[in-house]
Amino acid sequence: MNSKTALCGALLLLVALLPLSASASSKLYIVYMGEKKHDDPSLVIASHHDILISVFESKDEALRSKVYSYKHGFSGFAAMLTKSQAEILNVGFPEVVTVKRNTFHETHTTRSWDFLGLQHNQPPQQPGLLKQAKYGEDVIVGVIDSGIWPESRSFDDNGYGPVPARWKGKCQTGQEFNSTSCNRKIIGARWYGRGISAEVLKRNYNSPRDIHGHGTHVASTIAGREVQRVSYGGLGMGVARGGAPCARLGIYKACWVGGGCPDAAVLAAIDDAIYDGVDVLSLSIAGVGHELPGTLHAVQRGISVVFGGGNDGPVPQTISNTIPWVTTVAASTIDRSFPTLISLGNKEQLVGQSLHYNASVSSDFKELVYPESCDTRSLELSNVTGKTVLCYQPAAAKSMPPQQALPMVINLTTMAGAKGLIFA
Repeated sequence: MNSKTALCGALLLLVALLPLSASASSKLYIVYMGEKKHDDPSLVIASHHDILISVFESKDEALRSKVYSYKHGFSGFAAMLTKSQAEILNVGFPEVVTVKRNTFHETHTTRSWDFLGLQHNQPPQQPGLLKQAKYGEDVIVGVIDSGIWPESRSFDDNGYGPVPARWKGKCQTGQEFNSTSCNRKIIGARWYGRGISAEVLKRNYNSPRDIHGHGTHVASTIAGREVQRVSYGGLGMGVARGGAPCARLGIYKACWVGGGCPDAAVLAAIDDAIYDGVDVLSLSIAGVGHELPGTLHAVQRGISVVFGGGNDGPVPQTISNTIPWVTTVAASTIDRSFPTLISLGNKEQLVGQSLHYNASVSSDFKELVYPESCDTRSLELSNVTGKTVLCYQPAAAKSMPPQQALPMVINLTTMAGAKGLIFA
């Protein structure tokens, strides 16, 4: 006899002796049950209810505990459980594969596609891969991220035909997001607020609208249509577009400012995306764990699943989301820089890089000071007020990635009264 089955009777007897009512000690758990046993989603949900009822004191408590049912691509549910209840489900039910605590993940962060050789405009006699693929026409890409800002010109649907008939998704409305926020480009949008704390919900749009910006960035990188004369403060002027500018987008908001990307919500998004009919599923999130079985079910149904490889490095063994059935994409350097000319008083000129663009800055020379370190003490001793500072990163910033160290140093030198910074 299966050891799980043998323990089932004893464990169910134990249920009556435990204080199993929902309480402050309850946590959100993911109960994964593998391949679904029924094609009818209502029967799958009913099987989840039966299991929950067997470990709660009442049917009402059991139903209240459930946060999500996964019923389209696979079987499982997310529920508020005590540690004892989770243990009972894990060892007392043969149909349960795993029971794990809900965890949280962080998101990963114009010319890139041309640099990679995926040019948009090529001569007719030399059609490139993008043209041969019809620029992704009518490919449906599901993006599980922080939502979308639909007013961006990258998501204009002018010139698009009808939404593909195979699409079964919906445009879920909410705060600052109504049915007209979807169109023939953004053909569907859902959001997953269940299980998210009230404090986190207050900081976000309770809808598919993106307050973070990451999801909008990812969606436009994948499938943004051509937008002319895009720049960053006048730098890098050019055409912004996604890799597949004619593809359609299904948006699944499972990531929240202050709340990360919880397993329960990401799994629900994967389950819905399978049902909706996406062709490609994009997840640019870090440290994926409990979602892995869900992505396998998506791949089994012909969906290409793509993960970001992470923001760590460049030291070895820092890539994340390395599983054999998905495509994991890492970042790369590009062939673009923004040189800035530094002119010294002796007429010597040095070339650095800067994203600062301000035509109103005076061309008058500023006194250059070198306090060595950009820490507060060194800046105070060097009297940097009104001067340009040349300094190295302080000890506190050496363990930080550049995108965190530089803002910290800018803040320190600004507070010290400096008018310029050369950071080495």
